[in-house]
Amino acid sequence: MSRLKIKLGNFNIPLLASIGIFLLLFLAGSVMYPSFLSLRVVLNLFINNAHLIVLACGICFPILTGGIDLSVGAVIAMTSMIAAALLQKGLNAFIVIVLCLLIGIVFGTVQGFLIQYFKMHPWIVTLAGMFFARGVCYLISIESIPITDDTFYKLSQFKIYLLPGYFISLNVLIAIVFVLACIYVSKYTQFGRTVFAIGGNMQSAILMGLPVDRTRIMIYSLSGFGSSLAGVMFSFYTLSGYGLHAQGLEMDAIAACVIGGVLLTGGVGSLIGPVIGVLITGVIRTMVDFQGTLSSWWTKIFVGLLMLLCIVMQVAIVNRGKRTKDKKKTKEETIDESIDVVV
Repeated sequence: MSRLKIKLGNFNIPLLASIGIFLLLFLAGSVMYPSFLSLRVVLNLFINNAHLIVLACGICFPILTGGIDLSVGAVIAMTSMIAAALLQKGLNAFIVIVLCLLIGIVFGTVQGFLIQYFKMHPWIVTLAGMFFARGVCYLISIESIPITDDTFYKLSQFKIYLLPGYFISLNVLIAIVFVLACIYVSKYTQFGRTVFAIGGNMQSAILMGLPVDRTRIMIYSLSGFGSSLAGVMFSFYTLSGYGLHAQGLEMDAIAACVIGGVLLTGGVGSLIGPVIGVLITGVIRTMVDFQGTLSSWWTKIFVGLLMLLCIVMQVAIVNRGKRTKDKKKTKEETIDESIDVVV
């Protein structure tokens, strides 16, 4: 029994709880609606939410350091507008995609620089970035810009058939590659270890000689890249650019991270967590759609309640860990005092 407890203690309990919630929701949907349990529903979960998976994994890095990025939804809209405007002028689709990704990296890097070297709070900087990105959208156009470029259209329609009638889109492939890259970076690189160290205790990370300044800038560069990549994917999905695209999507990404077991205080979480969080919200949305009589706003209500439940669970786990450490420290101090008395 003690061995089992030790093994379970090595896992992220909130992440395990999120996986359990996903399985229970999917099982409930299968019981309520016979056609719910199908390969098509599973594939549609990934196809419809691929851009959100990328967005959530990108924003996960700032959250792991105890920061935040509120500009990600606006960067999606800005990316879609820039892409649509450039394609409308006849620029090559691949050049447009590269330019959009570079703009996202630069945008995130500037935010990271302001946060790190001017000691500005991430909430303030990224909120300003959100307004700036939305403003850029309306400078380009106040109307929706359709994307009619042939190359861009072919990319948006690209499919890989797993079985006759069952396929995954290019967006799903991009999301899979991005998630795997993020997991590798977070687990097997110095950058990833530094991210967790900063989230655990920034002062300790500095004293350990870790590159804190550079890493804090890089995480916002990565978040900006993820946002612009999600923007390109969203453009594939909608084939348009519009200043009102992705309104509130930054909150969906943050909710996916929290539901997936990532602590908002930083230092604890896994990059697979945001994926599970997105799939949970996708399952809830699908169940509401299958019901037919419920408003789509019920999805927001259920996600909000689930997010609150996850935060309460995380706080309980953190407080329990603190109490355990305090008891252990008190016990060690008592033992030390006893040794002093004996000596």
